[in-house]
Amino acid sequence: MANVIADETSTDSSFDTSKIVKAAAFNLAVMLGAVTALILTSGTLFSTDAHATNTESLDKQASQSNSMTNALLNAPMPSASQGQLKRLDSADIDFAGITPRPIDVWLPADYPAKAPYAVVYMHDGQMLYDAEQSWNKTSWEMDEASAKLNQSDEVKPFIVVGVHNAGPSRHSEYFPQKPFESLPASTQTELYKDKRSESEDLFHQRVYSDNYAAFLAKSLKPFIDSKFEVATDRANTFVMGSSMGGLISWYTALEYPEVFGGAACVSTHWPGSFARENNPIPAAFNLYIAEKIMSEPKVKLYFDYGDQTLDAMYPPLQAKVDKMFAELSYPAHLWQTQYFKGKAHTEVAWAERVDIPLRFLLSQ
Repeated sequence: MANVIADETSTDSSFDTSKIVKAAAFNLAVMLGAVTALILTSGTLFSTDAHATNTESLDKQASQSNSMTNALLNAPMPSASQGQLKRLDSADIDFAGITPRPIDVWLPADYPAKAPYAVVYMHDGQMLYDAEQSWNKTSWEMDEASAKLNQSDEVKPFIVVGVHNAGPSRHSEYFPQKPFESLPASTQTELYKDKRSESEDLFHQRVYSDNYAAFLAKSLKPFIDSKFEVATDRANTFVMGSSMGGLISWYTALEYPEVFGGAACVSTHWPGSFARENNPIPAAFNLYIAEKIMSEPKVKLYFDYGDQTLDAMYPPLQAKVDKMFAELSYPAHLWQTQYFKGKAHTEVAWAERVDIPLRFLLSQ
């Protein structure tokens, strides 16, 4: 049975949150050997200035990846067993800063009868509906789950905007940029050398998730608002994804809390890489999150994890995140973590429970 960690959140209003941030900064500085992480004079631990890194090969790969634009745009249209799917015309959308790719919008069968609709923006759009069109022949079955929820009175009526990923550049696009750039230059350089396999780099270009998050908030959302009968306020605008898509979901919501009212982060890939020991990335993520969640406006945040395959890496890392939210007295009704014993890092597992994060985000 899932465990809702948020129910145990502390409500001690006298808790000194600044101590947590300073302590987290100190721990990160010690781990990374970066005393400068303690400098708080600017009022923030993160800036948009990137550390200099030796990324000539990454720039070359980025240039090569641009040749994939046509392949991405020519991805076959998935089929929906329930509701209707519409593919947006890429020529109408400003893809500034990211590679153009398909965007598929799922609408309930009776759209627009229950307008205005809430909107759930989802990553890895090619994995959402049609197993026959996905690389591993599985999908989230979002059409079925969304149709069922839309037919109930348990959640707000909603549509789903599925943004396809950037193929080989997915890791660079979904890795939270400001935490990455807070790492020492030498650490960034080493991370850029990481391999997904013997023949494949982990990062195919520099981390550019700020561009992707800005695209969602400043380009795609206004377009959706203008073309569909949706509610445009943050209380009806959400972002959701799994694995690396879980990382970019909380990052996007925390970067643009005035736009997104919440994020669902399924099987969040807290390691950021595949390193199991001496990995500085989770601490960098936590430091960024600790600072952001003390700001206003606050967002709803859903996390979950299993304990099989890649998810086996997540329990201790998610536990640290949960502890941080509790110690910072983040409002209990705004976050929850659920554990699914025996579940793996697969679309099949996510399809089984996708209604849970949707209910959390879209509750009436």
